[in-house]
Amino acid sequence: MHKLIALLCLLTFFACSMHAQDGLGFQDAFKVSVRRAVEKIRIDGQPDETTWKNADKANNFREKWPNDKNMAKRKTEVRVAFDDENIYFFIIAQDTNHYVAQTLKRDNGLYDSDAVSIAIDPVNQRTNGFLFSVTPYNVQSEDLVSANTSGELNFSWDNKWFSATKRHETHWTAEIAIPFKTLRYDAAKKTWGINFLRSDLKNNQYSSWTHMPTNFNFYDFGYSGALVWEEAPPPPGTNISFIPYTTGSLRSDTEEGLPTAARFNGGFDGKVAVTSSLNLDVTVNPDFSQVEVDQQVTNLTRFNIFFPERRTFFLENDDLFSNYGIPPIKPFYSRRIGLDPEGRQIPIIGGLRLSGNISKKTRIGLLNMQTLAKGDYQAQNYTAATFNTRVQARSLVKGYFLNRQAFSDGKEWADPLDAYGRNLGIQYDFTDKAGKWNTWSGFHRSFKPGISGQDLYLNQGVQFATKYIEAVIDYSDVGEQFHTDMGFVNRIENYDAKADSSIRKGFRQTYGSFTYRLFPEGKSVIQHRFKLENFTVWNRDFSLNEHNLSLEYEMIFRNTSNLSGTLSMVKNNLPFHTSFTSEAATPLPPGSYRHAQAGLSFASDSRKRLVFRTELTAGGFFNGKLLQANAMITWRAQPWGNFSIFIEQARLRFPDPYGRNDLLLVAPRIEVNFSNSIFWTTFLQYNNQNNNFNINSRLQWRYKPMSDIFIVYTDNYFTDPFMKQKNRGVVFKMNWWLNL
Repeated sequence: MHKLIALLCLLTFFACSMHAQDGLGFQDAFKVSVRRAVEKIRIDGQPDETTWKNADKANNFREKWPNDKNMAKRKTEVRVAFDDENIYFFIIAQDTNHYVAQTLKRDNGLYDSDAVSIAIDPVNQRTNGFLFSVTPYNVQSEDLVSANTSGELNFSWDNKWFSATKRHETHWTAEIAIPFKTLRYDAAKKTWGINFLRSDLKNNQYSSWTHMPTNFNFYDFGYSGALVWEEAPPPPGTNISFIPYTTGSLRSDTEEGLPTAARFNGGFDGKVAVTSSLNLDVTVNPDFSQVEVDQQVTNLTRFNIFFPERRTFFLENDDLFSNYGIPPIKPFYSRRIGLDPEGRQIPIIGGLRLSGNISKKTRIGLLNMQTLAKGDYQAQNYTAATFNTRVQARSLVKGYFLNRQAFSDGKEWADPLDAYGRNLGIQYDFTDKAGKWNTWSGFHRSFKPGISGQDLYLNQGVQFATKYIEAVIDYSDVGEQFHTDMGFVNRIENYDAKADSSIRKGFRQTYGSFTYRLFPEGKSVIQHRFKLENFTVWNRDFSLNEHNLSLEYEMIFRNTSNLSGTLSMVKNNLPFHTSFTSEAATPLPPGSYRHAQAGLSFASDSRKRLVFRTELTAGGFFNGKLLQANAMITWRAQPWGNFSIFIEQARLRFPDPYGRNDLLLVAPRIEVNFSNSIFWTTFLQYNNQNNNFNINSRLQWRYKPMSDIFIVYTDNYFTDPFMKQKNRGVVFKMNWWLNL
């Protein structure tokens, strides 16, 4: 183990000392000038203005996916201009008169539909910026992007901007106006980072203006070009938004014996641009009734499942707070705010979040939320303070302080640990200039009343990624008394089914993976991917807890379908009695278990009207057998409707007397878009593992830019006894977005 830690430190030093190519050289090759408009530009999707005839152009897009060797198959041209209020873009995308358009719903479609995107980095430090996207049907999406953004974008950031599109026989056009008040920038800076991106789904091709390697995210600012202002951009001016809301609801709770009751409520959100790059968000009596329910999953692990945050207030700039540690060890997890330990909602009085740049290299975040007492659960105050500062070309030093403070109102604590929980951490994230080497090293400590020792979480890792090869090594060490009252550590709490109690156990874990990709020249297959993964967990005394070795192969076809297979070898040393079946069955005793599993999955062409994805897993499961299958079928009535159903069944069989179990999850979903501003979504979930059948139906009308009316109906029933009601409710919510 000590040799592994030494190896990680050596790799970190080696990576940090690498002198890779300077991506800023791209801005010498990729420049576009922005000139003042000579007349008022009308956003109608037509290049009628003289300004567009004389505007500078960005063109000659290059393929980014599935390969980065060629020019884009279809031409794209972008023209840029500005006036005192907006920066404007006019985009011409060569195409047919048929488009892949999955939906008309806002904040969707960047990857699944034909689209063009604008990535803007006003600070030009290659770390964070803004992304604006639009489809041929004028479906808008926007998000904040940072150096820490990984995986899929969540499009949680909302702000006002304007666009119009026109569809023609041989091309489509998009005209876009982004108000300077929407952006955060220094008016004295005359060179911004910028890139233009395009999704061409009919050719299964993603392209960009600059030459962006395949292994980087679509929105990576390390490969942005230069937007050069012929005169300084105008100052952004005062930017204050006031978003009040009102709600009315009818709710009944049969499970708790509560009759139907009407309730009216109100509150507001506010957004204030403190400086050109620092923003203050305020919320008073927030309401999240319009947020979609979690998508349930079948849980065959011994630990809790990590569900993503869906509340918009916590998602904006969430990278400042949440990008510490590694999944599933996260010191900050915003879903802990506004919920009691049993997962029930606690009223939030209000809160604020200050976030953004205080200098061209340093970003800060400050979050404070206050909740009310409910039942036996005391009122709580949650505070999170964080910073990250850029060092070298693309690396970050970042740190945080978290504090949960309970208010006892003079009562004795049932558990002294309930009084408060605090966390302190610092992390170094290194990325070389070319983005091939990434290393991270973190030190985290928790503070609880009366606890001293075993309260650390240490993490160290290295990643090397190129077009063909990706390798990752990560080591984590979690002390038994490392508490995260505002975080998530999924395996520190171990449930003993025989004693019906939970026991804390610290652990150490290593994760390693090696991925190799081949890009054949044939017409049907565009990539072969081989991945070897090794995941090992030790107890604190270095005795083995769990070991998982897997080999995966994936074949990606040019028509967007893919086929993959996985073979896994697993060893578990159960520390406590564990049950995966009914309460009447005998739990599995502590001891050593070995099993092997094989999996096969296939996803069809995502561009078709009828799309399906299926997966089958079979093999051992501790001392028993597992057969698990799932399928997702979607029919798309382009672009107004999506109708899908997800079905998953898991069949567990253990030798006597350990029982058996049949788990079933059925989740139909209906999405109808009556226009670009009226959306109706109904989501049903039958999950016998959670003994819950849920109906959630939501109608949304965006009657003005960023202003909405919601009508939401929810209904919950038991699956056993089937259709015995738990609770029911209907909510009306209306908000207004006012710029002051």
